[in-house]
Amino acid sequence: MNYDSLERELNTNLRSIYLLYGEEQYLIDMAIKKIKKKFGELLLGINYIVLDESNIDDLIPNIEMPAFGYEKKLIIVKNSGLFKKDGRKKTPTEIQERIGNYISDNLNIINEGVILIFVESEVDKNSVYDLIERTGIVCQIDLLKPNQIVQKLKKICALYKVNASDMTLNYLIETSGTSLQDLINEIRKLIEYVGENGTITEKEVDLLASKQIESIIFDLTDSLGLKQTDKALEVLNNLIYQKEPIQKILVTLYNHFKKLYFCKEAVRLNKDVVNSLNLKPTQTFLVTKYKKQASYFKENDLKNIMEELVNLDYNYKIGNIDLDVGLRSILCRFC
Repeated sequence: MNYDSLERELNTNLRSIYLLYGEEQYLIDMAIKKIKKKFGELLLGINYIVLDESNIDDLIPNIEMPAFGYEKKLIIVKNSGLFKKDGRKKTPTEIQERIGNYISDNLNIINEGVILIFVESEVDKNSVYDLIERTGIVCQIDLLKPNQIVQKLKKICALYKVNASDMTLNYLIETSGTSLQDLINEIRKLIEYVGENGTITEKEVDLLASKQIESIIFDLTDSLGLKQTDKALEVLNNLIYQKEPIQKILVTLYNHFKKLYFCKEAVRLNKDVVNSLNLKPTQTFLVTKYKKQASYFKENDLKNIMEELVNLDYNYKIGNIDLDVGLRSILCRFC
């Protein structure tokens, strides 16, 4: 079941067992919020229980314990470990087998008195997964594609009578990433700034939106490719001013140039860039940007930059050079 189907399902009735998993935590939280609202009054410890991997052994006792004074009990189990495969074994772990067997043997008890929600960031399709798929609702909630995000952001803008073009909203996604929660926070900030009947443009996005480090690295690489030393160093200074760890900047920069190299190779060999860069469906809009930046450099230049960054990391770790100084030196040299 996808998220839209889950949303329609929750508007009509509640099932007894759910497994919600994926990267889009905001939509998972919204689904849980809707279940809670439909469930009714919640009293923690009585008819509302929250468990995780540290106390998963308490799941069966909490299913069996009556919700005193209430018809049903809502139990949410987060990152339980029940949906992980042990790479060395094909058989379930002791806790997976015990809880799986209990759920399978006691579906009547669960259906009568419990709504059980498992929430995971990622899952393996093991025996417990198969059981939930047969007896309840399984919904994978991954990051939305940019066009889906744009439509959600446009609805929010319309509620506040604020204008924003698809182009501007796509620019916001490029700048601030594809996390729906982060983007909703950013669009609310922009809405408040322009006010009712105002218009959000790229100017306001540049002025107010928080940039992901990956987006800033694109800016830095543009400056390198265009031989604009001052701008490249200014971008680096801004990252450091924003308290981004210099080691993280180095690693992100290395990974970015590695993708540019793979992109250039893919174009030369007429291969699919999306597959070559292992981009997620939510990241395919980056292909054009990678191709443009890769065109600024020769393959040997990209190899040399990556080699310089690896050498810098090594020399920093053995105490031969300051990381900040070394990184600035590389940027100046390749500008």
